[in-house]
Amino acid sequence: MSPRRSYDQYCSAARALDVVGDRWTLLIVRELLAGPRRYTDLHADLPGVSTDVLASRLKDMERDGLATRRRLPPPGAVYVYELTGRGWELLPVLQALGRWGQAELGERRPTDAVRAHWFALPLLRALEGEGLVEVRLEEGDFHLYVGAEEGPVYGDGPAPAEPDARLVLDTGTCLALGRGELSVPAAVRAGRIEVTGEGTLAKALREA
Repeated sequence: MSPRRSYDQYCSAARALDVVGDRWTLLIVRELLAGPRRYTDLHADLPGVSTDVLASRLKDMERDGLATRRRLPPPGAVYVYELTGRGWELLPVLQALGRWGQAELGERRPTDAVRAHWFALPLLRALEGEGLVEVRLEEGDFHLYVGAEEGPVYGDGPAPAEPDARLVLDTGTCLALGRGELSVPAAVRAGRIEVTGEGTLAKALREA
């Protein structure tokens, strides 16, 4: 494990960057906001990271109290990484960073990788209320725990239970939402998001 590098500045921002300022660290946090993940899953959803760098960052995050590693009970019996309470406190940091970075998205470049669940945090910022929301994109499905105060805030794949609302939209609409060019209610009114379900969230979106 490499020794932690420091800016050696008595400043809370500098101290925070001592812990999370290394390349890939905050993106690993983004993935772990979905709950416990296996190393192989993390590597698959972080295209461009080498196995050595990923392993090193995860060890650093364990050392710094951001993540833990544990073995799942049988029949899983595999090791997973998950955020600690300190790690979960980075959610609003990532949300603020994503909001600030909306202006940097521009048009998708041919070299840009994309995963459906990378749109989860922007959509989570745009939705109000509480409940389980399933989102269907061309790239795949993911689900959101809107208003959740603890535990995972999103997950890959279909909702694990009957969702309060199902949203179907295309990638262009999701990109517009992520860039801040369009709100969820406006997209629903324009027919760019199809809303189904009988939960409070679904009804609120249809009436917005």
